[in-house]
Amino acid sequence: MQEQTDQEGSRMTIRLTVLGVHPPATSADAIFGHAPLSEYDLHETGAALAALPPQSSTTRSPSTRCALTAAFLGLKATAEPALRDIDYGTWRGRTPAEIVAADPHGYSAWLTDPDAAPHGGETVRQLCQRTANWLSSLPPETGRALAIVEPAVVQALLVHALSAPARAFWKLEVPPHYTVCLTRRDGVWSSTWTAAPYCPRTRASGAGQPRTGQTGAVRADTPQEDGRHRPDYRIDLALRSSGRFKALFDRR
Repeated sequence: MQEQTDQEGSRMTIRLTVLGVHPPATSADAIFGHAPLSEYDLHETGAALAALPPQSSTTRSPSTRCALTAAFLGLKATAEPALRDIDYGTWRGRTPAEIVAADPHGYSAWLTDPDAAPHGGETVRQLCQRTANWLSSLPPETGRALAIVEPAVVQALLVHALSAPARAFWKLEVPPHYTVCLTRRDGVWSSTWTAAPYCPRTRASGAGQPRTGQTGAVRADTPQEDGRHRPDYRIDLALRSSGRFKALFDRR
């Protein structure tokens, strides 16, 4: 009887591993909606995946680089329209530096107001809403699943999993070559991240970071005038909709 109860409980638990392709849109070498993948990034993504248990299914963003990542990893992934990258509108194909030079006020508004769409595309709140709808629609029997998505989609999924306000979107940037594990039990989500083992870039810049398998925190950044980000403080992924969690986002 106990074994049957454990098996039923396991079926009711969703373990979604989210693998974000690199780099995020606001990195110095990014191009909105069209960031190329390097061989290094693909290999480090493979290292991150190799450290994970087998997944029952794989879903991906319908972007070319997510398709290429899945193919490189030898995975048969189903494209999910709800996990598409944010629509950058007229900014697509341009770098953050170019946007800052042409429309500094619009770029600043986009990084601070989830309802701003100076590019004429999709707002951050709209992105968060459609990814939240997808996450909430996952059936209980999903089990272990993998999602290969764009960095903005990772952040949007975290907003929902943490019950965070949409304005927290830009403070939930996950470092490159990390995986985010979202677990839902009894209708409640919890989140952890893990680093790819033996990742030179991570080891060089992340001394003191948790090792693979340990609970971590996502980086909270503050936008600078040049469009890049600098570390501000760290937000524990174990925090959800408590008063303490909301206070973290009110500190600025």
